[in-house]
Parts: sequence; structure tokens; C-alpha cells
Amino acid sequence: MLTDATHDLFDLTLPDAATLYEALLARDARYEGRAYVCVATTGIFCRLTCPARKPLIENCSFRPTIGACIEAGFRPCKRCHPLQPAAEAEPMIAALLAALDARPAYRFGEEDITRLGYDLSTVRRAFKRHFGMTFLDMARHRRLREGFETLALGGSVIAAQQEAGFQSASAFRAAFARLIGCAPGEIAGEGRLLADWIGTPLGDMIAISSTTHLHLLEFVERRGLPAEIARLRKGVKGELGIGSNPPTESIRRELTAYFAGRSAEFTTPVALDGSAFTRAVWAELRRIPAGVTASYADIARRIGAPAAIRAVARANGANQLALIIPCHRVIGTDGALTGYGGGLWRKQRLLEIEAQYRTPLAPAPVPAG
Repeated sequence: MLTDATHDLFDLTLPDAATLYEALLARDARYEGRAYVCVATTGIFCRLTCPARKPLIENCSFRPTIGACIEAGFRPCKRCHPLQPAAEAEPMIAALLAALDARPAYRFGEEDITRLGYDLSTVRRAFKRHFGMTFLDMARHRRLREGFETLALGGSVIAAQQEAGFQSASAFRAAFARLIGCAPGEIAGEGRLLADWIGTPLGDMIAISSTTHLHLLEFVERRGLPAEIARLRKGVKGELGIGSNPPTESIRRELTAYFAGRSAEFTTPVALDGSAFTRAVWAELRRIPAGVTASYADIARRIGAPAAIRAVARANGANQLALIIPCHRVIGTDGALTGYGGGLWRKQRLLEIEAQYRTPLAPAPVPAG
């Protein structure tokens, strides 16, 4: 879920990554509470003053709020304790964080907050103010991520269920199915294709790849995701597992660079499963530069089929490689946002992000004399 605090991630007043990395190396206290470093190789986020050994800059991304770090799939560092200042500022937050640490797998609900003697609206406002997300959001992210990672590391479904804090196997299967479209037992273990979890500032994504190509990259809320996964499973006769292949690691690095403002280029090899017409539409979409938009009519005209606007729209909707095939760059002829499987709010945010990649226009020549 995108929060108001997440929007600040791309605030132009935030220093660039190079400046923040220098601040990290210097343990500069001036950025305390204003920026956090997320380390891709460890899955941990830290204060810039963290005493731990410093990661390489290519493994770092920077976010302005704790909520943005957690929503991107990172855990708080156990050395610099980035949640501690908020806990020290408000005893209520400290108590709830302590309860979460004591029972990380417990399924917290509103009744638990009330039972602990706190007002629901007060708790919600406090957590949103300090972390950009609610206490219940924080607890849910921690539980589901733990379960998925247990499976990715080769753990059993029962072990994943226990790590995620679900008392019944049926409840865990249902939650997992809502997340990626099928029950954990259907894809646990190895397979010709492997599914993995990638956290981003705009929400979690699922990547599915073979040893050579990326077959799917989607935000987990996409309605069509279960059907897309089902088609992939059918294509490999059910041999879909959980884990990471080289193309997934490649796109993970490229997404980090994209959201950090370093590059909008995606070179990970992808598998394109569609008709000749559909592939032609996708190819044209990939020619739209970051920071530029086009309409369905524009795309139809460019591929030599100006009357095929509806067919272009269908091909656009059939895309299962979000961001790589940038269907979010297609808007209505009148400039209005059109449908997007990841949600219109996310489409708007992606276009805002890509404004930084727009190639500036060359200045008009000055007339002689």
C-alpha cells in the first residue's frame, strides 16, 4: 500500500544517492530521521549513523521513511535500531513494538491493541506519522515475508506456516494464495521456473524466471496474477518452484537502480509469449522513452495498424512484465490516465518517478544577428 510518506521518497529536496552514501560512510548525524539506507544483499535497513560495516554503493538504496523501507521488504537493523527514536519519543509506540518483537508471528488485530489499553485511532496516527504505515500493516508485512522466505530457503510448508504465525494450515494457504495466486504446496520446492519476492517502494512484486529468462514480473495486487501464474504452471507441466534464478537477481538489481533514480534501462533477458501482433505492440511500448507517454492510437499508428486501437489495448493488458514492457506509459488520447493492472495510483506514481529520466529538450537556436 502506498502511503503519503512513501511519496516523499522522490522528493527533489532529498539529496542524491551519492551524497547520501557519503553521509553513510561519514556516519553523518545530520540525516538522522530524514533518510535510511536499504541494503539489497542483506535485506536490512539502517540509520546512516549505523556502526556496521558499510555496504558497496551498488547494493544501497535510500528511503526517507521507515515505512517505505518496510514496504520495500527490508528489516530493521539490530545494531543501529532505526525504530528506536520513535519508541523513545512515544511510550505507546515502544510498548507496541516490544509486543511485536516478543511475538513476531502472532496475528495482531484491532482487538489486541484495545486489549493493551490503547485507542485505535491514536495508534494509527502515531504509527503513520513516524513510520508511514500502521502498526497492523507492519505486523502483516513481517508475517507474510517470513513465510515466503522460509519457502524460498527450502523450508517446508508447515515450517513456513509456523514462521508466518498462522495457527491453521488452511488460513496460511488462503493468505498465500491471495498473495501469489496459488497455494504454497503447489509451488514449494524446485522447478523449471522459480518464483521469488521482490520488494519495491511501490509495493511487493513477484518475479518468475527460468535459468535464462524472466517470464513474469507483476505487482502482487494485480487481479490477473493468479491466471498468469496458472498459465505459466501449465506451460511447464506444474514444475513451478520457489527460489531465485539469475534473471530474477538481474531484474532485482535493475529495479533497485530504477527506483533509486540511477537508470530506467532494463536489459534482463525476457520471455515473450504472445502472437506476432501482440509482440509488435510490446516492442513498440519498449520504444517509449522513460518520461514520455503515448496513446493507444499512437501505438496502433506506429505499428502500421491505425484501426486496431482496441487490439492494441488488449495486447497492452496482456503484458505480464510490468515496468520492463512499460504499459504504464500508455494514456488516453485526451491525456487522461487509463486502466492499469497495478492500480491507477501506481501508474500515476510511476509516471512521476520517470519524469526525472526525461531527456531535456535542446535549447532553441539563437537567431544570427
